[in-house]
Amino acid sequence: MTNAAESIFTKIINRDIPAEILFENDRVIAIRDIAPQAPVHLLVIPKVSDYSNVTELAAGDPELLAEIVATAHNLATLHANGEYRLVFNTGETVGQTVFHVHAHVLSGGLLESSLA
Repeated sequence: MTNAAESIFTKIINRDIPAEILFENDRVIAIRDIAPQAPVHLLVIPKVSDYSNVTELAAGDPELLAEIVATAHNLATLHANGEYRLVFNTGETVGQTVFHVHAHVLSGGLLESSLA
């Protein structure tokens, strides 16, 4: 498991790594995935690195989880006519490679089956 404080998402949030930022406020950031698994593949990421997966986030800050879901919906409305899949991976065996909780917003059909 990777230390969330050193994750690629923390580096994006801190502007150490560039990303195509589609939305940002004081609690979340949304970016376009650099290895898309669907024609529309966006990531919604909380700015805190306290939670490695959605279960931890739901237990620790359900309001932040609700904000992530609302942001995903708003992005899907703008980028995918409101039709989308919302995916949270939890664990290495299901493809989670970044252990800083994040939501995948997918639309337009999957290109491949694995989602980090």
